[in-house]
Amino acid sequence: MHERYAKELRERQRAGGWLRPALCLWVAAVTAQAAGPAQAVVHVLPEMTVTRESGTLTGAKAIRADPTVQEVLAAFDRAERALEKQELAALMQFYAPGYNYHGLHVGDVERIWGEVFEHYRTLSSTHLFSEMKIVRAGEGLRVELTCTGGLYGADVQSGARVTLDSWFQEVHYLVQDKHGWRFLGNRGDAPRSAPFSSSPHHPLF
Repeated sequence: MHERYAKELRERQRAGGWLRPALCLWVAAVTAQAAGPAQAVVHVLPEMTVTRESGTLTGAKAIRADPTVQEVLAAFDRAERALEKQELAALMQFYAPGYNYHGLHVGDVERIWGEVFEHYRTLSSTHLFSEMKIVRAGEGLRVELTCTGGLYGADVQSGARVTLDSWFQEVHYLVQDKHGWRFLGNRGDAPRSAPFSSSPHHPLF
């Protein structure tokens, strides 16, 4: 586990903040994913809220029944299936043509994923969603999705299962087109360098 995330966990636990359930689930998912076989986790947290112009939606049952939530979850499920099968073309369908994360565009992300697929097997990811904002942007809608999670895989040479990346309350931007909801970018710091071995890898998910 990255030290800064462990530090955040200790600080949140001492503070007794509302994110304790999310952090506990995240820590459990990271531990299980790094230690065992691949198992995708796309999960709406109990405290999740959905905010749109008409108001704020709460309650797990109501949120899971929301059409936009269902469509976004389906997009992540499709991306996860492509990741597990290491089907690069299918995975890249998750990215919007206008994707831009601090100057990294679709072509850059495709190259990075290609390197990840070359060096790792049994890939999987964890996505724990705690907040969704649905906002009008230009002529369409945009989703701002707060996510905590990680990316995991087994090293091709050693076979060791490792955590390739982990993130805490990253805000994913998604836009809708004829192919469904697609990843537009993240709110957060720029990566230090483009190769897959850089930190963080957040352009990937």
